Amino acid sequence: MNVITAVKYYVAKMTEESGPGMKVLLMDKQTTSIISLVYSQSEILMKEVYLFDRLDAAVRNEGLKHLKCIVFIRPTEENVRLLCNELRFPKYGIYYIYFSNIIPKTDIKLLAESDEQEVVREVHEFYADYLAISPHLFSLGINGCSKSLNWEPTHLQRTVQGITAVLLSLKKCPLIRYQGSSDMCKHLAEKIRYVLTQESNSFEFRQESNPILLILDRRDDPVTPLLNQWTYQAMVHELLTINNNRVDLSNVKGISKELKEVVLSSEHDEFYANNQYLNFGEIGQVIKDLMEEFQKKAKKHEKVESIADMKNFVETYPLFKKMSGTVAKHVTVVGELSNLVGTHNLLEVSELEQELSCQNEHSSQLQKIKRLVSNTRVRDIDATRLVMLYALHYAKHTNNDIAGLCSLLKNRDVPERFTKLVYSILDYSGISTKQINLFDKEAVAKITKKLFKGLNGVDNIYTQHTPLLNETIEDLIKGKLNPQVFPYLGNAVLTRRPQDIIVFIIGGTTYEESLAVHNLNKQNPGIKIILGGTTVHNFSSFCEEIEAAMIGVVPRYRPRSIRERNED
Repeated sequence: MNVITAVKYYVAKMTEESGPGMKVLLMDKQTTSIISLVYSQSEILMKEVYLFDRLDAAVRNEGLKHLKCIVFIRPTEENVRLLCNELRFPKYGIYYIYFSNIIPKTDIKLLAESDEQEVVREVHEFYADYLAISPHLFSLGINGCSKSLNWEPTHLQRTVQGITAVLLSLKKCPLIRYQGSSDMCKHLAEKIRYVLTQESNSFEFRQESNPILLILDRRDDPVTPLLNQWTYQAMVHELLTINNNRVDLSNVKGISKELKEVVLSSEHDEFYANNQYLNFGEIGQVIKDLMEEFQKKAKKHEKVESIADMKNFVETYPLFKKMSGTVAKHVTVVGELSNLVGTHNLLEVSELEQELSCQNEHSSQLQKIKRLVSNTRVRDIDATRLVMLYALHYAKHTNNDIAGLCSLLKNRDVPERFTKLVYSILDYSGISTKQINLFDKEAVAKITKKLFKGLNGVDNIYTQHTPLLNETIEDLIKGKLNPQVFPYLGNAVLTRRPQDIIVFIIGGTTYEESLAVHNLNKQNPGIKIILGGTTVHNFSSFCEEIEAAMIGVVPRYRPRSIRERNED
């Protein structure tokens, strides 16, 4: 199971089926992102695609009747309408149409009626309807999938379509398990099962074993997206934001024009592929080694003294130039990460985050938070996330001082939305309605899921935290995942150890969880795990997710000060 391979296969097939000759690729906004994640422009050019056009663009290319047109679009109502108009007045000679998902027969009929000039040669469904970020990670690019802690209907429909496409592209017809405490998980599971039943002919695959689709809710682990990260990929997303493999560096002081936006793709950047999971300390050493290797090659190129030297230089120059670009890009990115870590005191902030997520030391942690919240070097978002972690951990602690910490945030003049988030995350995660204190050792022993989990004997104080997802998947692999807590949909029960597991997190996943899945895949040969989410979060996007979810929700939890509690 490899989602990048699956999407690349479809794109290659599209360009091959249209035969030799110059082609134009006509897409929509979503399919443009889907293709750009797995193919570079130079790779597409090698497939004789010389022009790119957008079906939904306000200004379109002039008609070029000598070109073949490959149409790759999502099967939305708007796209079908635009394509019907295109076929009535065709700009290109021949059309090969590919929809990224299942399209209703009524829409095919509409297209046929619009093709008065008979320019359409083929119409197919190619199920590349999701963002393939790495071989084991996909996203649907939806932030804020819920409203009033329930599905926003258009996002539910898009999520059903995205997961359906993943299953069809990987040729899997799974048993479905879901988080029983989440109505959103159950609703999504039922919708997917309905599609599997209605489109049963499309899901008739030869399968050696039953795959599992496990649907989880972000609300069950609100801790992971709150933490600063220390592996390369996750750190870049947390501090600089990765958007469809692109990183905006235009705000970096003195940045050169060509580095204002850089692409970080494991498909097209060997250095990034080899080092995306290294921690920050290791990446610094690897960058230093890369620089030294580059400088050696640069000196060699300076000594062009004979015809043989010139010939050698010409042959190796493209590789040298590529290496030059790689060095410049990663030195710039790592340099900016290092600058942000130092400027904003992130080592100290992160150490306390890890303590809050893995240890019970209320009084000392409270004093540390007060000190850091008052530190002007600490960013508003980091002060806020520390208070949010404290609130999650100590909401039911007799002497918690959530209100006092919120007052300290207000004294710093943080935006009002940040102080609201401290209260909102408690309702978002359901802390106020949980009967069991998740941090009481005896209570924790009685339940299968834990909100915070520490590792014994961890050397690196910045990576003590392990996502709840890691434990959930381990239990699933071992056959220990509680069927009352994570029921099967319908009467199906898997009796054998699962070999193919697709996990989807409603409300978004994280790069820390992607790393956990990467490691689980390495540790369990013979088992393949794919992770997906409505989006891939950093702290900022997770805050937006919480705010969208809480629209229309009457707050249940209002932290009280110690003085108020004493008066009781």
